[in-house]
Amino acid sequence: MTGRTEDTAAPPMGMGARLDRAVGAVSYSLTTLGSTVIASFMLLICADVLLRKFFSLPLNGVSEFVAYAIVACVFCQLGATMRAGKMIHADFLMGGWERDKPVLAHGAMALYAAIALALLALMVQWLADDAADAWRTDEFAGAVGAFQMPLWPFKLATAIGALVATAEALILLCRHGAKFLRALAVPGPGRGLVGLVILVVLMAAFLLLIAYGDLSRMQLGFLAFLGLFAMVACGMPVAFALIGMSFVAIWAIRSNVDVSLNALGISASGAVRSFEFGVVPLFVMMGLVLDRADVGRDAFRVAVVLLRGVRGGLANATVGANAIFAAITGSSIASAAVFSRIAVPPMVEAGYTRRFAVGVVAGSSVLGMLIPPSLLLIIYGLVAETSIGALFVAAIVPGILLAVAFGLMNATMATFAKGFVGNAKPDATDERMSFGEMLANLAPVIFLIVLVMGGIYGGLVSPTEAGALGALGALVVAAARGRLTWPTLKDVVLEAGFVTAGILFLIIAASFYSRMIALSSIPMVMTQFIAGQDLTLIAFCLTYVALVMLLGMILDSVSIILIVSPIALPIIAALGGDPIWFGVLTIIAVEIGLLTPPFGLSVFVVKGSLPDGYVTLGEIFSGVTPFVVTMVLFTVLMVFVPGIALVLL
Repeated sequence: MTGRTEDTAAPPMGMGARLDRAVGAVSYSLTTLGSTVIASFMLLICADVLLRKFFSLPLNGVSEFVAYAIVACVFCQLGATMRAGKMIHADFLMGGWERDKPVLAHGAMALYAAIALALLALMVQWLADDAADAWRTDEFAGAVGAFQMPLWPFKLATAIGALVATAEALILLCRHGAKFLRALAVPGPGRGLVGLVILVVLMAAFLLLIAYGDLSRMQLGFLAFLGLFAMVACGMPVAFALIGMSFVAIWAIRSNVDVSLNALGISASGAVRSFEFGVVPLFVMMGLVLDRADVGRDAFRVAVVLLRGVRGGLANATVGANAIFAAITGSSIASAAVFSRIAVPPMVEAGYTRRFAVGVVAGSSVLGMLIPPSLLLIIYGLVAETSIGALFVAAIVPGILLAVAFGLMNATMATFAKGFVGNAKPDATDERMSFGEMLANLAPVIFLIVLVMGGIYGGLVSPTEAGALGALGALVVAAARGRLTWPTLKDVVLEAGFVTAGILFLIIAASFYSRMIALSSIPMVMTQFIAGQDLTLIAFCLTYVALVMLLGMILDSVSIILIVSPIALPIIAALGGDPIWFGVLTIIAVEIGLLTPPFGLSVFVVKGSLPDGYVTLGEIFSGVTPFVVTMVLFTVLMVFVPGIALVLL
């Protein structure tokens, strides 16, 4: 799962070029505004926390402002996110089509852009009416006589952002349509025209079956579920596949397009309209700042010194540094990118094979999404409507145990599998570091862990407030290290906006999908079926883990959680399972997908972070195999021993 960078080497000419530049300028202005507002969340929340805790003077309206502004920011940044090709999608099929079958690739992408255009136009209609109603009725948040905040500016900004995103979808349609026509004009076989015709015919047949197939609610729901995965596999952006399938299915289930349109509008305007969703951009920003500040590099140097003389020392130093970095960033992708640059070259120089070196980096990077604060745990908590703080506490012991398991595996392989690992010596590095130097290198990590996790575990701040404090603390660390320049700050804020828009728009789409799943009665029917089969909690969880691992081969982690959780959670509740334990189990199972082909996002991140030709994808997948086996065994252990996650609760 990745973002696609659009080809802008040959822009359209004439009126089309002027329109393209105009829409691009508006998109950039809106995303700059949205990113700036997100950065203001950090300052407002931090000010509110400090004034409330030390002076008993809370800032009225901060939570309301964040809740409504986050929706507007998502849509204001959506157009630029689409233009930059950063919408989450699977490219294991589309990548081959683009290379070998250009007619099929660009025809399919033009079709997807047309679907996105239609869906966004429906959103604009609903959001514009909502903004007009807010203006006419003087709708406000707060309380009369205390704090009142008019809502029409936020709703108007949301509608304008959706309108600009619609214009971007139109431009994408024109671009891919033009590329399709150019590819079609090139003579020769094997360009994918037959494949495109088959794709269009199958989509038309699918829609006709839903509309006129006289199917039950559950059959419509399952059909939409299968159609969703088919479209995602064919390269359609996940968010638009979710919205499109859900819109059609709800329309068919209720036999009323107005019901489907209203559900779409409610999801667009209200799915992420909560103070809790502010935690996503804040933790993303913190991780990006710490990456620029080289905190991961210093953690790696300390781990190398501490583990010098241990069998597999550099490999275990990478695991340890990944665990430390995970405790302050919550991102596997950030860990994979950082340690590819700083850990792989020293390991190869020390005598490890390249296959093993890149495998260690990619394999241990998954700790970033398990050891709290974890972005995936936050998303699961928001979807499952359960305590994010409790999820963080529950993930501590599994995260530490998994890191220890990786370390033992490295030491064992370094002793008994030298052909795979290489001939590295325990004392491969002669770097020395005093206790004071180690403390100085780890000071930013300790500072942020105390600030973020101490605040959450101590009950002093909520996860969103801890994210704001952590982002501000990361900026302080970067400034103290001389790494906080204006260009760096600008890049971090804009990148945080792109990532936030992609994730939160996906959550909006998943909310709409959840409504469709509820209307289809799939959770209720599946719960009754499982109850009738006498399927135990353990048997269901083992089946669920296997399914999630398979989905991880073609979908990204966030999409899997958003698609599968609405179906699985009611069943877990009916079987007596703990949603906190199930959340930790889900994250570990999902993370295995980051290491398995054909998708393996962490593998592709490692490959892209190293020089061209340094290592092949096959070598990286081979190198992570021991980590995948270890994680599978650990996941099975978690199924049979829930206390591993619940021991601290």
